[in-house]
Amino acid sequence: MSCNSCNLPNASNNIHKKIEIADIFRGNIDKLPEMHSELSQVVNSIIKCRTSALGGHVLKCDSCGHEEYSYNSCRNRHCPKCQTLKKMKWLEARKEELLPVPYFHVVFTMPSILNPIALQNKKVIYNILFKAVSETLQDAAKTPNNLGADIGFIAILHTWGQNLIDHPHIHCVVPAGGISPSGEKWKSCRGNYFIPVKILSKLLRGKFLDFLRKAYENMELQFFGNIQNLHNKNEFQKIIDKAYSTDWVVYAKKPFAGPEQVFDYLGRYTHRVAISNNRILKLEDGKVSFKWKDYTDDNKEKIMTLDVKEFMRRFLLHVLPKGFVKIRFFGFLSNRTKNDKINHIFKILKKKRTQKEKNQETWQELFLRITGIDACICSECKKGRLIVIREIPNLNQFQDTS
Repeated sequence: MSCNSCNLPNASNNIHKKIEIADIFRGNIDKLPEMHSELSQVVNSIIKCRTSALGGHVLKCDSCGHEEYSYNSCRNRHCPKCQTLKKMKWLEARKEELLPVPYFHVVFTMPSILNPIALQNKKVIYNILFKAVSETLQDAAKTPNNLGADIGFIAILHTWGQNLIDHPHIHCVVPAGGISPSGEKWKSCRGNYFIPVKILSKLLRGKFLDFLRKAYENMELQFFGNIQNLHNKNEFQKIIDKAYSTDWVVYAKKPFAGPEQVFDYLGRYTHRVAISNNRILKLEDGKVSFKWKDYTDDNKEKIMTLDVKEFMRRFLLHVLPKGFVKIRFFGFLSNRTKNDKINHIFKILKKKRTQKEKNQETWQELFLRITGIDACICSECKKGRLIVIREIPNLNQFQDTS
């Protein structure tokens, strides 16, 4: 079976089709205001994903003769239907990089007073957040009273809360230890203890606001609409002062039980979009109902109903600038030195690192190995194999994968 490498079994083959993000945009696109090109491309990609507009293949069972259509994916990273295969491939690459040590999960959150600035300056502000978080963790870890070592970590940007309101924060997955200044020892964290969150919070606040002030002085920020008054230096300084007087939330969870739990966590967090299709309950009378967890009320699952226009607006708040990297590696896990540093850590830990031989695996083989689902099996007779008998032309000129 040969087909689009980003295509997975079509949800559209289900008899009882569940409401999806694509359905919401497809039936209500006329309610959206005029959008800039990047947002427009995202919406169009989601609407066309796995439809005849993007082309595909006609498949035929070599046993019962059953035919079905397999339409191509849009491959846009904001599309909830296009993340499964990307996530699988990414996780496979991370498997061999896991160290035989405990891992911490640390979350850094930007205060809501800065959210309006972030929404109008996504690339600048989110880059500042990454820089502030990375320097905070590395500087704190190098301090002898904390750990006194060089650390490495993976940082993942999320910009949403469960209610789809803007809530920029970075999840960090951090090995519980680091390389000593001499480079010859592994310094482990003390038990279940990482670095005091109060220290991390103050460091983050100072670094972020310093970077923000410099961006303002360098005229890298734009302000319009209800925050256009921030062009005035005194008004901008008021925001800085309020942010300084605010406690910045840093949350360090207890260590993961082992590499398998780290792997499972990464699979749930890395390739998420603002809301998945399985949280959508219904689209009725111009309103969208979806499930959400209220973290302020003991993580209770609740149902939120929004006007369809407001739902689409909230979803589009989380479209990232084209080409913006939302998963980053720092310290000894930075891409330039990662492999050598990991080999060195295994050596000083006196552990053997196992690496698989690289081979060309089709997406169907990868999907089968990880999920146990054979995408090539006929959905009708459950015995025969689906074979491509002809292609369906792509009616779209290009696919934007921003």
